[in-house]
Amino acid sequence: MRYILLLLVIAPTLAFSNTIQVKSLQGRLAMLEMASNGRIGISATNTGNNTQLQYRAYERFATGCTSKVIGVAAILKKSMEDKSLLQQKITYTKNDLTNWNPITEKNMANGMTVAELSAAAISYSDNTAMNLLLQKLGGPQAMTAFARSINNKSFRQDHGWPEEALAGAPGDLNDSSTPADMENSLKQLAFGDVLAPAQREQLLTWLKDNTTGNARIRAGVPKGWAVGDKTGTGFYYGITNDIGIIWPPKCAPIVVAIYFKQNKKDAAKREDVIASATRILLDEFSHTDKCLKMA
Repeated sequence: MRYILLLLVIAPTLAFSNTIQVKSLQGRLAMLEMASNGRIGISATNTGNNTQLQYRAYERFATGCTSKVIGVAAILKKSMEDKSLLQQKITYTKNDLTNWNPITEKNMANGMTVAELSAAAISYSDNTAMNLLLQKLGGPQAMTAFARSINNKSFRQDHGWPEEALAGAPGDLNDSSTPADMENSLKQLAFGDVLAPAQREQLLTWLKDNTTGNARIRAGVPKGWAVGDKTGTGFYYGITNDIGIIWPPKCAPIVVAIYFKQNKKDAAKREDVIASATRILLDEFSHTDKCLKMA
């Protein structure tokens, strides 16, 4: 009995839809948490056999820039009715620039289309681009409403960028969601019928073109596997996140949401924790999927 109680304390929200090596996964993630002095939230699904791995999946984490997937998807959803939306030009000035503008700062003279801003927001995590899209949507509340429409009940967007990165203090619910809801939302957007095929493929292309995630989920997959992801990083508590889709060669894709927060306010980001968690997940998935064993 003592042994069972200890497992529940270490990982109270661990859950599985299929039988898999519970003690192994639980213990490995608990050890990773202790070694990194933080809290890890994970939800992942192997779409090949619908095996799901979850660890603190229903606890709330600050989303950081992973929420940009929700915002850009809301734009793509609107474009299904407004066929001209993605080609509309948006102009802006130097006063609109924020702390991270790798694409928008180079295009102030001529402005950018909604499609170009969307690509910049996902593939380069350009904050100014996302703020301009947020204005197009109607503000943070519009992002939250879109999340609710795809059954993400925990999601809330309270601020624009970079103010959202201030979230994460104990008891702060602003700009947050759960790993389970974020993984399910990404799964619906990538493989469900929320978006039409053209919009769905466009989102996947932007995710695959991401330039900010090389040290996170991408660093945890074997060489030659494809990844599309969106990172998120907070100003405090070492908040380091990544959500994405992994395509093993000749196997079904795996949808992953990994969130990490440290205990100290001045802690630095830990991209290596995301990579390590990814490797653990893939190893566990391989126990129930012959395709992954051969990949």
